Amino acid sequence: MVKWFWQRSRPSGEKLALRARGDFGGATRVDFEELAPDIDTFLGQAAYLQLGYFETLSELIALTPELGQKESLSKAAGAALEKHEGLVAVIRERGDDPTALMLPFREPLDAFRRATHGVRAQETMLSVHITAGMLDDFYLALASSYGETGRRVARILQADDDRQAIVEIIGATIASDPEWKSLLAMWGRRLVGDTLLIARAALRPTELRVADEEKVEPVFTELMAAHSRRMDAMGLAA
Repeated sequence: MVKWFWQRSRPSGEKLALRARGDFGGATRVDFEELAPDIDTFLGQAAYLQLGYFETLSELIALTPELGQKESLSKAAGAALEKHEGLVAVIRERGDDPTALMLPFREPLDAFRRATHGVRAQETMLSVHITAGMLDDFYLALASSYGETGRRVARILQADDDRQAIVEIIGATIASDPEWKSLLAMWGRRLVGDTLLIARAALRPTELRVADEEKVEPVFTELMAAHSRRMDAMGLAA
């Protein structure tokens, strides 16, 4: 996965541009039972993803000077933390240790977060909105494989994410400078590849057969359709 440097101010007159690749500076419900990971993997990954979104949003709060934006980001961070805590409660009620279940996914999911950190705060806000939306949809699709536990997880993931304010911040950013529109549209397209890799890596077997690909295709098609709708809602081309 590609890693991106995060956060630097835009000097006066500087053109907005993405760093080059290599510069280290409501999914459709299908029968996933044969491909779904074991329940410990499912719960551990889902819980750690939400914790990661909380951490990223908390970093953004600290680095954002405008008070109204801090408040908006804090609501989104709180929603991610609530989802994390809900998933942790499910894990504990099953008699498992949440830390033990999450630990195997710390390294790959932290690498994913680093890869989707943008150069500027607005890129990282878009990263959270897009990647969290896609992966919440994906885990909702997986949830039907886990009976009552899956239904509980689905209810947790379907709770309000409070990310509409992020959409509004991005909209205001685009309105303030036309260069942002093309930059963020390109950034949103780049996020898709890394996010789909995380989704694919959650399935078993890692190497999908043709028949497996046919089972997965409707979900990935819907993930992309939902991504396009999110981008369109912000006035960005997917």
